[in-house]
Amino acid sequence: MKKRIHDIELFLKYPHEVQRELQKKLVTEAKHTEFGKKYGFKDISNYDDFKNTVPVHSYEQLFPYIERLMKGEQNILWPSEVTWFAKSSGTTNARSKFIPVSQEALEDCHFKGGKDLISIYVNNNPETRMFTGKGLTIGGSHQINEFSPDSNSYYGDVSAVIMKNLPIWAQFIRTPKLEVALMDKWEEKIEKMAHITSEENVTNLVGVPTWTILLIQKVLALKGTDNILDVWPNLEVFFHGAVSFTPYRELFKKLIPSAEMNYWETYNASEGFFGIQDLPNSDDMLLMLDYGIFYEFIPYDQHGEEHPETLTLDQVELGKNYALLITTNAGLWRYKIGDTIKFTSLSPYRIKISGRTKHFINAFGEELIIENAEKAITVACEHTGAIIDNYTAAPVYFDEGSKGGHEWVIEFKQSPSSLASFTQLLDENLRKINSDYDAKRYKDMALVMPVVHDVPEGTFYNWMKKRGKLGGQNKVPRLSNNREHIDSLLEMISSPQV
Repeated sequence: MKKRIHDIELFLKYPHEVQRELQKKLVTEAKHTEFGKKYGFKDISNYDDFKNTVPVHSYEQLFPYIERLMKGEQNILWPSEVTWFAKSSGTTNARSKFIPVSQEALEDCHFKGGKDLISIYVNNNPETRMFTGKGLTIGGSHQINEFSPDSNSYYGDVSAVIMKNLPIWAQFIRTPKLEVALMDKWEEKIEKMAHITSEENVTNLVGVPTWTILLIQKVLALKGTDNILDVWPNLEVFFHGAVSFTPYRELFKKLIPSAEMNYWETYNASEGFFGIQDLPNSDDMLLMLDYGIFYEFIPYDQHGEEHPETLTLDQVELGKNYALLITTNAGLWRYKIGDTIKFTSLSPYRIKISGRTKHFINAFGEELIIENAEKAITVACEHTGAIIDNYTAAPVYFDEGSKGGHEWVIEFKQSPSSLASFTQLLDENLRKINSDYDAKRYKDMALVMPVVHDVPEGTFYNWMKKRGKLGGQNKVPRLSNNREHIDSLLEMISSPQV
C-alpha cells in the first residue's frame, strides 16, 4: 500500500508528463490493430497528430467494431484478446451498451482502482479495523455472450465482470460467496444476501446507494431492528459510486446512526475507473492518471458538435463543465462516455461529476443539469425535514392555452412537512442556481411552477422491476428531456394493480 501511495504521488507531481506518455503508449500498442491501421497509428508521434487523425466517437460510431468483437473477431480495437464485455444500462438511451473489457483494463484499471481505494482510505484512516471483518459487495450478474456462444466469451454488469475475475485471495475477504453475489434473479438474490450477510461481521460496504439501501432495509426487517449497527457493530465505511450520493446522505445517516461512519466516493463506470475521493469529508475525487486511460475534455457548450474543441489536462479551468472524452487500454478511442465533470482543484486534479450529456432538461432553453437538481433538492429537504429515496423529472410541454413546466415524481423515505413548501423551495433554489431556468421562470413567461408528485414507497422499485432493470448498474434516470420515463411511471401509478 505504501508503494502505491508513492506511485500516486508521482503522477500528482508530473500529471501532464504521465498523460502524454500514456497517450503515446496506447497508440503504439494498438498500431497493428484494424483500427490502428485505419487511422495510421504508426505515423502518430504526438497529441496533435492524434487529435487531428482520430475522430471523436460516440458509442454508436464504435459499435460496428464492438459488435465484431462480440462475435469473436480479435485485434479490432485492441491487440490483446477481449472475451469480457461490461453491459451498461440504458441510462443514456434505451439500448444496452456493451463495453469491451481487456485483461489490461481489468488489471491496470479496475483492479488497480480497487486497490488504490483501499490504500487511500487506509492512508487517511491508519487506525482502521476494516480488515477484521468482511466487505459486503452487491454485484450484478453475467452470462455467456449470446453473440458468440462458442468463444468462451461473457458479458454482464461491470461489477460482475470484476468480481468474477478477482483473484482467489480477494474472495476470502468479501461476502456473500460468488454464487449468491452474482445471481441474476434480483429479488431472490437480495433475500439470500440479507440472510447470509446478517450473520457475518461486515465492516465495509461496496455498491450503488440505491441497491445498498434496499439490502440494508431487508437486513433490518429480518433482524427486527431499525439500527444496522445492531447487526454489524463494526461497520465503518461505505464505498459508493455510480450515482450522486447527495440525495441519499440523510437516509444513510438514519439507517447507520453513527458519527464515526465513513462515506468514501468513487468514480467507476463500465468504461473504466476514473476517480477516488482522497480526503475525508470531501465530495470531490482525485482524477487517477495512470490507469491506462488518456483523458480529453470537451467544453460543455460543444458536447453535441460533430467536431468539438477538445482540451487536454493542462488546458482545463476550474469550475467549468466538461464532457469527458477517454481513450483506454480496452480500445475505446476518443470515446464520449456521456458524463460531464468539473474541476474543483488543478493541483492536484480533483473533479466532481456534474451530470450527463444526455441526462438533462432543456426543453425551453433552461439547461437544467443533475448538479442543479441535486443542490436544489438538498436545500428543499433540509428546510422541510424530507428524506428522499428516489426521483425523476421531465418537461411538461407547451399546450394550447397552457405554458410549459417541469414535472417531478419523488419517492420520499420521509415526506416533507409541506409538499407545497418543498415545491416552492425546489423552484426557488433552481432559480438561484441556474440563471437560464430563472429567466424562463420570470413572471411565468415560459415556465410555470413545477409539479411534484409524492409517490408511495416502493414505486421506483416496482417501476424498475417492470422494466427489467433491477440491480447491478441499472439506475433511475434522474432528468430526461422527453416524457418517456415519467409517463411510464405515472401510468403505472394510475393503473389498477392486478
